[in-house]
Amino acid sequence: MSPSRRALAVSLLLLACLPFAAVADDHPGVEAFADKVAREKGIPRQQVLDILSGAKTRQDILDAISRPAEAKPWYQYRPIFLTPERIGKGIAFWDEHEKTLARAAEKYGVDPSVIVAILGVETHYGEITGRYRVLDALATLAFHYPPRESFFQGELEEYLVLGREEHLPLDETMGSYAGAMGFGQFIPSSYREYAVDFDGDGQRNLWSVDDAIGSVANYFARHGWERGGPVAVRAKAAPSARPPEDAGLKPEFTLAEMARRGFSPERKVDAGEPVTLVTLEQPDGPEYWLGFENFYVISRYNHSPLYAMAVHQLGRAIEEARDYQAADAAK
Repeated sequence: MSPSRRALAVSLLLLACLPFAAVADDHPGVEAFADKVAREKGIPRQQVLDILSGAKTRQDILDAISRPAEAKPWYQYRPIFLTPERIGKGIAFWDEHEKTLARAAEKYGVDPSVIVAILGVETHYGEITGRYRVLDALATLAFHYPPRESFFQGELEEYLVLGREEHLPLDETMGSYAGAMGFGQFIPSSYREYAVDFDGDGQRNLWSVDDAIGSVANYFARHGWERGGPVAVRAKAAPSARPPEDAGLKPEFTLAEMARRGFSPERKVDAGEPVTLVTLEQPDGPEYWLGFENFYVISRYNHSPLYAMAVHQLGRAIEEARDYQAADAAK
C-alpha cells in the first residue's frame, strides 16, 4: 500500500469512530493553515481559528467523495441524467427563464441548451443545491482526505475570502460534499473567478437563477466556448479500428488521423476541426464519439468524458423536445 493510501486508510478508520469531531480539535495542521491565511489573505489568525472551531469532520463526506457517479460505466451513468422528468423540467426551466438565457447567449456566445443542461445535471434546475454545510465539507476534505488535501485547503482558503467578499454566512451556507454551491455548483475558487452579477443587484449570488445562468455562461466563455461550434458526433468504427492510446479530452487529432485508425463521423463535419476519441462503455461493447473543442470546454466543468457527454445529450434532448412542442403547438 502506498504512503498516501495508508494515510487515507488510517484517517478513515479514526473518523469512523468520531464521525462528527470538531476539525480544530483533531488535526494539527489547522493552526498552520490559519497562519497561512492570515499571512497571505489578511484574515486575522484568530478569526480563522474561530470559524474552523465550528467545522465538523464528517465521515459521510469522505464516503461520498470515495464513490463518485463518474466511476460508473456509461450505460449506468447516462440513465441518471437522461430521464423524461429531467428533460421535461428542462423545457419548463427554459420557458420560464427564456429572456435571461437569450441575454446570456447573446453576451457570452454560449448555447442556452448547454446552460440549461448544466443546471439540470448539477442541481435539477436548482431543486437540489446540497445538503452539507460547505464549511464542514471543505474542512473535512482539507484535513482528512490526503489524496487531495492541498487542493481542498486551497478551496477552504478561497471560501474564507469569498465570505468576506460576498458576505456569505460561512457557518450556514449549504452545498455539495465537495463544497460546491448554488444552482451551478461552483467551488469557491470558481465562484470568485467566474461568478457574475447578472441580475444587477450588486451581488454575485449563485442562488439567484439569473446570476447562476450568467455565471455558467461566463464560465464556458472564459474556457474557450466556440459560438455555434460542434460538440460531439457519433463515430463509426471499422472492424480493424485502433483507438489512440494517448487520446485525452483535449481534441488533438485530425479527422484524417482518426480515419486512418478506423474511425469516421456518422454525419458530415468540418474536416478542419480537431477532434478527440471518446469511448463509452456499453453492455455489448464500446460506443465511440468524436469530441470537438466545445466538448472539451464542457469537461472543464467536471473533468470526466461521461459528465461532458451527459450534459451534451441532455441539452440536445431538451432542445429537440422543446422545438417539437413548439412546432406541435403551432399546427
